Amino acid sequence: METGSPENTGTAGDERVGTDEGQPDPAWTGLPPDLLRMRRMLLVVWLGLLTVAGALLPGILAGPAWAAFALLPLALMAWGWVMLGRNWRSWRYAERADDLLISRGVLWREETVVPYGRMQLVEVTSGPVERHFGLASVQLHTAAAATDATIPGLDPAEAERLRDRLTELGEARSAGL
Repeated sequence: METGSPENTGTAGDERVGTDEGQPDPAWTGLPPDLLRMRRMLLVVWLGLLTVAGALLPGILAGPAWAAFALLPLALMAWGWVMLGRNWRSWRYAERADDLLISRGVLWREETVVPYGRMQLVEVTSGPVERHFGLASVQLHTAAAATDATIPGLDPAEAERLRDRLTELGEARSAGL
């Protein structure tokens, strides 16, 4: 059962990050729908160009029957459309008292816990396509390179709020070390 909402906490059988007995489940926040729209638009543009090239070149050079190879990118586009939706729904993050949780993945679920006291740098980045769609990404750098984490496709105001909050919490936690 899928609701299509990134804010949902998952479907039946979805595992949660282990919390202490007294702590409730964290409040998960999903990614905005504009990220899904951007990724699907990129899929259609690139595979659309490949479809046209796959139809024209073989059709002109080898005959009209060979233009059927254009169906392969179209099938890949349909499959990618569905997979992008599933991937988008799998991304979420939660701010807890001592750490930030980031969860992602459809087949291979990956959950990252980044303690505020271990954060060294919090960056907000936005490439040209992301800026066109009004999106930004938050990248967290820690002492261990393996735990660097990214939250893609946030609203720029939310990305800046998250950066400021994480920086503030990181400074407060690292001062106590």
